[in-house]
Amino acid sequence: MRVIDAEGRVLGRMATEIAQLARSGEEIAIINSERAVITGRKEAVFQRYLQRRQRGSPQHGPFFPRGPEGIVRRAIRGMVGYTSPEGKKAFARVKAYTGVPEELKAQKAEKLGKGVEDLKCEFVLIGELSKYLGYYYANEK
Repeated sequence: MRVIDAEGRVLGRMATEIAQLARSGEEIAIINSERAVITGRKEAVFQRYLQRRQRGSPQHGPFFPRGPEGIVRRAIRGMVGYTSPEGKKAFARVKAYTGVPEELKAQKAEKLGKGVEDLKCEFVLIGELSKYLGYYYANEK
């Protein structure tokens, strides 16, 4: 199993690399998903994701996640082609976690994609976005 640390990583860049790894057959565990970032002005990002949450009906969907691990997995889902049988299997190999679970603490985590240090624009932490959407998670730092 490959452990990916999402702290300070741009969500879209990281998600494309994870999708490629999952399609090639690797098991992926993403830790610290609440510390990944989405680029853009805070208000614009909040409004875009709030619009996604409010779209459709509560009974029939589409259902958009509030939690950080759900937002990260949803970004990857579209990149693996989840409607095909191979894509469904690849998406099942991707696990996302808020914080670092006990069973993964011993493993060394690697970083994928572009980091915050390379950015010259505004960005929002996924943890902040989740709070705005109404999600509460216990292992907040």
